[in-house]
Amino acid sequence: MSDFIPAIPVELQIRKIIFEKFNDVDTKFTNDEIFEIIKKNGDIDPSWIIDDTESFFTKICDSGLARNIAQNFTTIWMKLFDPVEKLHCNACNQDIYLGTSEDRVCPNTSCNSSI
Repeated sequence: MSDFIPAIPVELQIRKIIFEKFNDVDTKFTNDEIFEIIKKNGDIDPSWIIDDTESFFTKICDSGLARNIAQNFTTIWMKLFDPVEKLHCNACNQDIYLGTSEDRVCPNTSCNSSI
């Protein structure tokens, strides 16, 4: 991989997209849809493929934000457990997006401060 560093950490980009486009507990969405939006926005290593983002989606499911409802090769279909809300982390000065029942901890892996 290259030395590309995104302006906004990938985990926060994913959560923002979920908040803006899929913030309904009855809506199904895929990692492919989110990856395409991130690529379109241009704040990701251009050499990355969908497989390079798998760990981010695993963390989202492990955190309790979303659940994996189906999978086919690299495509993961998900649904939210709870609506997502926008908060601000004063420690890293980033807008963050957490499910209403998630722990109030910054999902930015370089921060992880309590909110």
